[in-house]
Amino acid sequence: MAAYAALVSLMHLIDDIQNHHSPPISLHEQQIQSLTEHVIFLQEFLQTYKSPVSDTDEADPLEMRIAKAAYAAEDVIESHIVQKIQLSRSEATIIRSSFNGFSGDVPANHLDHDRRIEFYREVENVIEEMDQIKKVAMETNTEKVVMLRDQPRRFIPSSSGKKSSGMFSDHVLHGIMDKLMSYEPGRLVIPITGMGGIGKTALAQTVYSHKNIIERFDICAWATISEQYNTREILCELVSQATNKDKKQLSEKSAAELGLELHKYLFCRRFLIVLDDMWDIESWYEIQRSFPNNENHSRIMVTTRQSQLTAQLNNHYSHSMAFLDEASSWNLLSKIVFEEEPFPLELEKVGKEIANNCGGLPLSIVVVGGLLKNMEHTQKIWESIRNNLTSVVNLDNNKHCLRLLKMSYNHLPVYLKPCFLYMGVFEEDDAIRVSTLVKLWICEGFLKPVDGQSLKTIGKVLIKDLVDRNLILVDELGCTGNIKRVKVHDLVRDLCVNQGKEEEFYHVVGESSLQGIKSHRRIVIRKNTSEEKVLDHLQSISHARSIICDYEKVPQGRNFRLLRTIHAYGYHHKFDEFYVNSRVSGYVNLRHLAVEVAKMSSIFSSFGHLWNLQTLIVNCESESSAPPEIWKMPQLRHIAFSESSRFMILPDPSSDDVVMENLVVVKGVVNFKCDKEVVKRIPNINKLHIICTEQDDDYCIGNIECLGKLEYLKIRLWYSCVAGFYKLMFPQNLKSLKLDVDSCFDWEMMLEKIGSLPLLEKFKIQSGCFGAGKLEICEGQFPSLKYLELLFCHNLIHWTADEDSSIFPRLEKLHLLCLDELENIPSEIGYISTLKSIQIQYCHESVVKCAKNIVEEQMDCQGGDLSFNVYVEVLGGSNKEEAVLKELQSLSGPNFEVACKFY
Repeated sequence: MAAYAALVSLMHLIDDIQNHHSPPISLHEQQIQSLTEHVIFLQEFLQTYKSPVSDTDEADPLEMRIAKAAYAAEDVIESHIVQKIQLSRSEATIIRSSFNGFSGDVPANHLDHDRRIEFYREVENVIEEMDQIKKVAMETNTEKVVMLRDQPRRFIPSSSGKKSSGMFSDHVLHGIMDKLMSYEPGRLVIPITGMGGIGKTALAQTVYSHKNIIERFDICAWATISEQYNTREILCELVSQATNKDKKQLSEKSAAELGLELHKYLFCRRFLIVLDDMWDIESWYEIQRSFPNNENHSRIMVTTRQSQLTAQLNNHYSHSMAFLDEASSWNLLSKIVFEEEPFPLELEKVGKEIANNCGGLPLSIVVVGGLLKNMEHTQKIWESIRNNLTSVVNLDNNKHCLRLLKMSYNHLPVYLKPCFLYMGVFEEDDAIRVSTLVKLWICEGFLKPVDGQSLKTIGKVLIKDLVDRNLILVDELGCTGNIKRVKVHDLVRDLCVNQGKEEEFYHVVGESSLQGIKSHRRIVIRKNTSEEKVLDHLQSISHARSIICDYEKVPQGRNFRLLRTIHAYGYHHKFDEFYVNSRVSGYVNLRHLAVEVAKMSSIFSSFGHLWNLQTLIVNCESESSAPPEIWKMPQLRHIAFSESSRFMILPDPSSDDVVMENLVVVKGVVNFKCDKEVVKRIPNINKLHIICTEQDDDYCIGNIECLGKLEYLKIRLWYSCVAGFYKLMFPQNLKSLKLDVDSCFDWEMMLEKIGSLPLLEKFKIQSGCFGAGKLEICEGQFPSLKYLELLFCHNLIHWTADEDSSIFPRLEKLHLLCLDELENIPSEIGYISTLKSIQIQYCHESVVKCAKNIVEEQMDCQGGDLSFNVYVEVLGGSNKEEAVLKELQSLSGPNFEVACKFY
């Protein structure tokens, strides 16, 4: 809820001022104590406060009053900071003003004195309002919400397979599969229709990933259309998936060029294309010409809420999704709440009533199941959920589902509500990076410190919590099983946006009227929003704290002087130098700045006044040097410069610079000088990505070993630095290491020391060579390694292990890529009990056959029950004989898949 988030944010602001080495203002000690006491009281009140049940979607008036009081306190404090900094930056010591009826030259210190008095009075007014709210809260008849468990829950990643297993009958699956694999030779379009949340996408995913489908089609590609579609982006996605090209390679091509390339690539190949979430026929007309009719049984599957589209897509066949019957609803709810455990008999009656009240809508059952899973399993609590559900049974489908989702929102812990609502700031169907999301939560002030844990750790725990409640979906896992990206279902996102508007949590430009938006703290600018709308809305906002946009020119003006967050990154807009400089120079309270610029100087020329900057993310095409002031900004947590083109040089710290205790991430720094002064100033650095282009003892790269809290290290090493790199020692706490080195670097001199790192879980080798032609792994090395990747390693011919040794005792994933000379994989790999997958891409055919032998041996040893899978990609084209390709593809079988990609 907005109120709780506002209170937490206010406490962060007070703490930031009190703990700053050189605070921009001072707060009266008595006022600090009074504000803190009121904020703590109101936080505790909200944790037990139960909003009155209402049939409307309007926000609770008491909660809104609390939020506005906290906002008012922030406005008073941050406005005073702006005035103070602007005054201190002014070169004039005399300011023209009107003072006590006298018009003349007034000394700046007199004006400052008057401002301090006015500031004190304004803070007192806020405290008085909070005191009145406190009295109302104490008189309110609150009921403690004891339904949510306090103990931590175990995390179970969401899985479309698990969630959909109870949704679809064999009859439905076989019907779709039969059409996809039928003998009708022409290009066939198969529509799947139904309301939002009924399982159209889940059904398409289930079929799309089926083994028989993968084996039948030469090319499989998936694109999400959405209501606000972009033809060029859709075609770019399809070309990227079909041809295995990186999207960056396609970024300069027009829609027409991409459509032609896709048509040429699909021509004479049997393809399956999925177009998910189509809203109108125009989107189909714009892309369908890119799909050739090869008369070879190619198929296009379309999911849509608009049943009227089916006649325009296919006159002969479509599948309309039906609501789940009582038995299927009950089966799905049981699996979500209790998984494979038996359903408690005392809850079965009320559980079946809850399942029936979900109206047969899978999304409703999944979300309500996530709610029940995280509550005490008592009959009284479950009956209260059933009673609430009963009141929405007779609503129409969309309102019914949204009201069910709203109930799940109402039952979230108060600290989780603002994090959930924030999901609505992202575009529909966005794959949201967890690291980006957590940084934004931190800079927005949502996260409250708990038990000495870092805010980053707390943020990741909250994401797992939302996943466990089925409110957000896991889109991508990292190599070691961590959640890398998440998505939000359209209807869940609709709830976030609607509730965000009601609570004045954020304003989406162009999606609602201008009336009453002056108090909104966060401004969201969607893709394709017209410049006229942006200008109209932004000129009406007086207290904006955040701008999250896909729009390249956020107007500069007095309205935005209190901004904390500017997130306009990843959209390939290059702000001009003057524009960014003028914009940043006025926003002294910035905490989060993520932009793409033409020149770094556009930001750094006015950098030192950003007293509370915590996140700096800059993508720039030119190499530059950071200003010396960067070592005087102790609030900085995350510094990232583009690693794709040019890089950033950090200056040497001076003796009067501060210790950067909060700094945990530094990325994209070239020739990082890690001398004793630097080590002393970044004691808590956790993640470091550096580029070494010069051989110079002054860079002291050996001192990286002294960074005792470093867990993630990535180094790109140019030829001139190879000699000095052999001396490098690594911190013992290292968990992830990626080394991208010059081809002349010999790994045999380095692997022994890396293999001894006790906590290393992820290791990526890119390029370099093996002088003796072999990689030898000894027992006892890499004791914690879960993920190993070898890429472009020259002269690597043999991979050996000590006979009868136990290697990589915790390895889960092995990825071998572009190892043209490697001839084998040690058979000992097959005996690793933790192994889940081996991925082999574009390697010598002998490696593929070796992996097949390992699979067959293990199948024999384990009676056909193998715990790991092997996925192989081979590259077809002019240099690969057809006979060799056919031989490799014939190796496909249980736990072993071979796919062919063509030039």
